[in-house]
Amino acid sequence: MKQIGIIGGLGPESTVQYYQSIIRRFQEKKGTRQVLPEIFINSINMYHIFRYITEWRLDDLITYVGNAARKLEHLEVDGMIIAANTPHLVFDEVQKQVNVPMISIVDATVEEAKNQGVEQIGLLGTKFTMERDFFKTPFEENGKRIDVPEEVTQQYLHEKIVNELENGIVNPETKKAFKQIVDEMIEQKQIDSLILGCTELPMIFSEEDFDIPLLDTMDIHVNKVVDFMFENEGIS
Repeated sequence: MKQIGIIGGLGPESTVQYYQSIIRRFQEKKGTRQVLPEIFINSINMYHIFRYITEWRLDDLITYVGNAARKLEHLEVDGMIIAANTPHLVFDEVQKQVNVPMISIVDATVEEAKNQGVEQIGLLGTKFTMERDFFKTPFEENGKRIDVPEEVTQQYLHEKIVNELENGIVNPETKKAFKQIVDEMIEQKQIDSLILGCTELPMIFSEEDFDIPLLDTMDIHVNKVVDFMFENEGIS
């Protein structure tokens, strides 16, 4: 059975969810709770990530995440993930620093969007994820349209994600405001689906909140990871 390495701490709340979700899906595939996957977690500092991106110090960002990846590689994992959307800004550069395969949350979400047949997709996440092209471009290359809120709204979403959700705080007023933003995107931009492009957003949203499908990037990523762990095991 393949071992997986997780670059976590980006933020801590979602890292816990990744760990628990991988275990649950692994046990579901095995058909028993009397088994556990072998997982290595390297928990790093999300505030370093935010600072490097804010100051556009991409070389420092690549070095920081790359060092975390190499530490996991030394543990002889078979594959690894970055347990967050925003650091995928430098995913390709980090992959070049290790010899084991890394599983991209962006690529996995593009694949799921294609499977669901959605075309006009809303994207919420940190300001970095919404304003940069690393998340949008793969969708556009596959004929999908990505819509994000206007810049002022992006800043509001970013601040609430960083100051509340990243710290495990779920504020009903924040949820109400976030839902209003999405409802306006549905009405004004005619989005037919919504990417939860921050791994903490499932803390505040569920499928019951909207009449359009949600692309939960963490859930999609976890499924891809567990499929990878079972490759060549004869279990689908």
